[in-house]
Amino acid sequence: MAGAVAGGTGSGTLLAAQAVVFALGAILGLRWSPYGWLYSHLVRPRLGPPQELEDARPPRFAQAVGLAFAAIGVVGYLSGATWLAIAASATALAAAFLNAAFGYCLGCELYLLTVRSRTRLGHG
Repeated sequence: MAGAVAGGTGSGTLLAAQAVVFALGAILGLRWSPYGWLYSHLVRPRLGPPQELEDARPPRFAQAVGLAFAAIGVVGYLSGATWLAIAASATALAAAFLNAAFGYCLGCELYLLTVRSRTRLGHG
């Protein structure tokens, strides 16, 4: 959400805050990120138990990809290359939209592609 606000307002500070959220999710896991904490304490208790649990590695990788784009955006704002900041923010926002609207995690798919490629190259 902060990424959308940062992109819409041009705030490098908000984008830096979103980068911290991405870093926490990538390093500590989604459970310990602020959004994950809110979900696990406010939303999850109101839902029934999940039928299956997802492997944490693809979403954590997606958080790392989001961190990379947020960091590029922050660098863009700090260096005066606003076009770079807007492009990086828009790319991350597009990926977030795909996830929110269609349940398609672009970063997760990129993770799976990377793992498959590494496996094929290792055996080929």
